[in-house]
Amino acid sequence: MGLGKLDLAIIAVYLAGITLFGLRFRKRQRSLRDYFLADRDIPWWAIALSIVAAETSTFTIISIPGLAYDTNLTFLQVVLGYLAGRVVISFVLLPHYFRGDLYTAYELIERRFGRALRSLTAGLFLAMRAVAEGVRVYAVSIVVAIAFGTGEIASIAIITALTLLYTFEGGLAAVIWTDVVIVTIAHLVPGGWPAIHSLARSLGKLQVFDFSPDFWKPYTFWAGILGGTFLTTASHGTDQLIVQRLLAARSRRESVTALLASGVAVLFQFALFLMVGVMLFAYYRTPSRNFGSADRIYPTFIVQHMPRGVAGLLIAAILAAAMSNLSASLNSLSSTSMIDFYARMRPQTDEFTKLKLSRMATVAWALVLFGLAVLSLHKVGRVVEVGLQIASVAYGALLGVFLLGVGTQKANQTGAMLGMLCGFSVEIYLWLGTHVPWTWYVMIGTAVTFTVGYFASLLLTPEKSS
Repeated sequence: MGLGKLDLAIIAVYLAGITLFGLRFRKRQRSLRDYFLADRDIPWWAIALSIVAAETSTFTIISIPGLAYDTNLTFLQVVLGYLAGRVVISFVLLPHYFRGDLYTAYELIERRFGRALRSLTAGLFLAMRAVAEGVRVYAVSIVVAIAFGTGEIASIAIITALTLLYTFEGGLAAVIWTDVVIVTIAHLVPGGWPAIHSLARSLGKLQVFDFSPDFWKPYTFWAGILGGTFLTTASHGTDQLIVQRLLAARSRRESVTALLASGVAVLFQFALFLMVGVMLFAYYRTPSRNFGSADRIYPTFIVQHMPRGVAGLLIAAILAAAMSNLSASLNSLSSTSMIDFYARMRPQTDEFTKLKLSRMATVAWALVLFGLAVLSLHKVGRVVEVGLQIASVAYGALLGVFLLGVGTQKANQTGAMLGMLCGFSVEIYLWLGTHVPWTWYVMIGTAVTFTVGYFASLLLTPEKSS
């Protein structure tokens, strides 16, 4: 059973409605401050929901269930690290961001080190975010292809075009409707929840903690807590995608509240989608390769087994989550391009021209993501792990530089740049040349960047003339 006319109508109306809702805010944008920071007048609860929506990506919705389908619940150990990372950001990085009128995270780097390192960190963010979002667009195309029966390239084109128009955060709806999926699976499995629980428990699929000291396992307690802490400190503290949201708060206190509140919601969210994966295994009881990939299992179940109308609402919610996340990424790519590069080269440009160019940059980045998504076809494994691997490759170098900036007064621009290049090179080697789990990438890259940057700064400090 596939999507019926009612489902397709619901999807069309749903997406059209939320797109128009988002576009109504466009007329309020008269400056870069309005366009990128919403005039710094967003309450903490709205920012918290926005952060949660940003983390409710297609990776979460379709790939986390696939991960649990193949394994168990040990990924939650990484999410516990996500909570710890938020605490670190609140005390270490946020105080510096709110000392002045900043638009991007990389302006802080210029204030501490200089223009050259700001360009390097901003450029690394653009490259990393573009590649990671290209994989994300590919992930969305899986849902579109299954739901509408379109080819993968056509699906990528559809979601890219819709995202260009979409500006409102709709990801939480996908979480809400997932509760309906859980109830449906429980009814479809003979014996209901007791049978699901018994099977999952006997196969070890309900395991959350793994305290084994095995460095090569990606989801142990140690890799999860340490890796998750470093990953989130980097992703939420140095990545413009999240920092842009935190800077839109009315005050630092509200920004901290939003960040911590979002962590609790994200823990619940990941637990929910992991449990969906366990329940899907209890229903299908077949290897994930029979679906083509584990990422196709959840959307396949929705299209084939959910009641008419509900399937349409679920697919619409998933697409809304994907589009809100991609829209935010396009906005952060555009803001970094404009503020960290163009505005510095052309400081006399008027606000109207900057705003116009910002929208053009958004279109340009959408085309880049489309191209990268096409390149991702048949070249990636489980998309959530591929996406996190790619992001982690750059995050260690970025976090190391930020910690050099806020944690020591002896680091200088030359030493920090050398440390960043060494840290990034090590992470590239870990990714392409070793079997080290991705959960360790950011911690190792941060340690290398900070250590090399600090000692290189001491060696390369110019001697004071007597």
